Amino acid sequence: MSEPDLPSARDDEPTVPARHEEVPVVSQDDSRVNDPGMHHMLTTMREHLERLERLAGTDERLVEAKLTPAWQRATAGEHRLPVAGFIAAAIVLQILLPARLEIHPYWVLPALEGVLAVGLMAANPRRINRSSRALRGTSLLLIATISLANAWSAVLLIHGLIAGTSGSNAAVLLGSGAAIYLTNIIVFGLWYWEFDRGGPVARAQARRPYPDFMFVQMTNPELAPADWSTQFLDYVWLSYTNATAFSPTDVMPLSRWAKQLMMLQSAVSLVTIGLVIARAVNILK
Repeated sequence: MSEPDLPSARDDEPTVPARHEEVPVVSQDDSRVNDPGMHHMLTTMREHLERLERLAGTDERLVEAKLTPAWQRATAGEHRLPVAGFIAAAIVLQILLPARLEIHPYWVLPALEGVLAVGLMAANPRRINRSSRALRGTSLLLIATISLANAWSAVLLIHGLIAGTSGSNAAVLLGSGAAIYLTNIIVFGLWYWEFDRGGPVARAQARRPYPDFMFVQMTNPELAPADWSTQFLDYVWLSYTNATAFSPTDVMPLSRWAKQLMMLQSAVSLVTIGLVIARAVNILK
């Protein structure tokens, strides 16, 4: 049997071609390109797109600034004046010490410290935002000089108290002990400030992400303004509390050098305060 014939399309039925979307092509000869209205519309659209791109970039920076704490991103750098004021106070305290507790000639170290401080202020007069090996070396030399002078005075004072050759006047003894104690706070505050995360310039430029000291504002950012970052006065407070309580209080040392330096400061403060107060009480009796 022959297979039945399948119905086939009629020849007279129109075929439907596949539909393709045609993209209009605008040539340079198209009259719409030369139309002033069309040209103005295209220019306006281009300006709007460029403005949106700029706004998008600004929003990204704002979002990054909100999400990243100020102490972890680049800032303008801290002011020079507080540091210069405390350095000047340390120099004055050294000058006020009795001559027997100073390195002779007594004017050499204060003069050297003054010259170094003036040089640092000339390099960064307003904000501490410039860095070089010479500037950092000068800053470290200044702090080391103040530390040497104060350590020398502390050793002579303690030796005299133990040997019984000094400390006959309670007022002079307490004044000398207070000057050494206050200078000790300033000196260690300078060391903490100079070494934490590479120093003030490195912190301002956000070179190192990991801090050596953990402040309360770092662990609880909601307790501080959005632009908070560590300043020199924060390190002076750290030094003061460590010298007074002989242990960390609200600022925790994280790196090994920070722990050892705080331990050294606590030991020096404990010995100085203990001997001076004990001797002064004995004299007053």
